[in-house]
Amino acid sequence: MTLPHADEIAANLERAEQSIQAARQLASGKYYDFAASRAYYAAFYAATAILLREELELSKHSAVIASIHQRFVKTGKLSREHGKSLNWLFEVRNVGDYGGTEHVSRAQVEQAIQAAEEFLSAIKALIR
Repeated sequence: MTLPHADEIAANLERAEQSIQAARQLASGKYYDFAASRAYYAAFYAATAILLREELELSKHSAVIASIHQRFVKTGKLSREHGKSLNWLFEVRNVGDYGGTEHVSRAQVEQAIQAAEEFLSAIKALIR
């Protein structure tokens, strides 16, 4: 039996992996704002993948985040830390993309990449 949306799920997981790689490369070039954005998108793509597995197709970031909390964090399928990380990644992405004079620091980027990697690992474990 084939999962509905199997190709889309796989594509989102691949984008998540690529986004983490891009975040690392951007961070090594000291493009911290852009690296933070890519780290967030890694988590966003992973979240989109798991929601597609549940046959939910959402595109608004707020809807994806809310659904992850409702369906996975509140039910204990994902830890509260993963939920907090997703929220924080969204916040740091907003600084990176729209912060004006505020910028993401190297330490924040390192934390963002680690959070994205851990979030993606947790999502992959749920999908298996």
